[in-house]
Amino acid sequence: MDNRFLPLVVGAVMLALGLTLTVADFRRAATVRRPLIVALICQSLILPTLCLLIAEALHLTPNLAVGLMLMAATPGGMLANIVSHLANGDLALNLTLTAINAVLSIFAIPAILAFSLTWFLGEGRFIPLQFDKFFAVFAMVLIPVAIGVAIRHRFPNFAGRLQKFVRIAAAVLLVVAVVAGIASGQSTLWKNFGVLSAAVACFCAISLTVGYLVSRRMRLGPRQAIAVSLEIGLHNAVVAVGIALSPQLLNNAEMAMPAAVYGIIGPLIALAFIVAVRRLDPAYRELATAPAG
Repeated sequence: MDNRFLPLVVGAVMLALGLTLTVADFRRAATVRRPLIVALICQSLILPTLCLLIAEALHLTPNLAVGLMLMAATPGGMLANIVSHLANGDLALNLTLTAINAVLSIFAIPAILAFSLTWFLGEGRFIPLQFDKFFAVFAMVLIPVAIGVAIRHRFPNFAGRLQKFVRIAAAVLLVVAVVAGIASGQSTLWKNFGVLSAAVACFCAISLTVGYLVSRRMRLGPRQAIAVSLEIGLHNAVVAVGIALSPQLLNNAEMAMPAAVYGIIGPLIALAFIVAVRRLDPAYRELATAPAG
């Protein structure tokens, strides 16, 4: 795929995310304050800190470290919702958190990029993300999401039909993005495959675990904890690869590598995590065996 078209891929994925959201999802946020607070703290503070520590501990190269931070800043979306549904999570809470994370990512992605570029590439000097690129990322995330929400609000039946196509398209785009990311930096991938896979696996496993344990510590039920965990633990590799490879944005193949690897192993780790939770959390086992109704 020509990298010049990757912004369109990112826009398509964010449009797909917007089509799954309704105005009611945003209104519902006011009624789930405690889960929302837990998720926002994990997403905006704990995850970037964990990601930074992992990158430093494993001595990732600066470009790979920035790519890992970029991946951590992207929202979850449909994949988190699908896995939550399969795992008997609180899907309504997932939709609410998806809506909030979509809005949060509009600010989080460019802000975390600016911080990461300074921390890993600045060598003690302040190197902010260029003003035009900051707002390019901002617009690339905001506009498609807003259009998707507007279509869902104004033409709900059409949006419902379109979602079926969008789910397939999103899966195809994920594969395309992963392949594009790997193809753009094969030498970097094979040279750093071991440490990069370890970094991505650690980040994914730790973020899922932290999301679940913090939620349970805050006395959320197991279904809500699953929703929070998946929402902060699953990230959109397509968006991260698109931003990293786009000539208009970062235009850096190495920065796309963490998201490309994550696109392969992240969903597998999430499924393994759900299996572990089902076996290890007594409250989840009680919920699973409780009679319906």
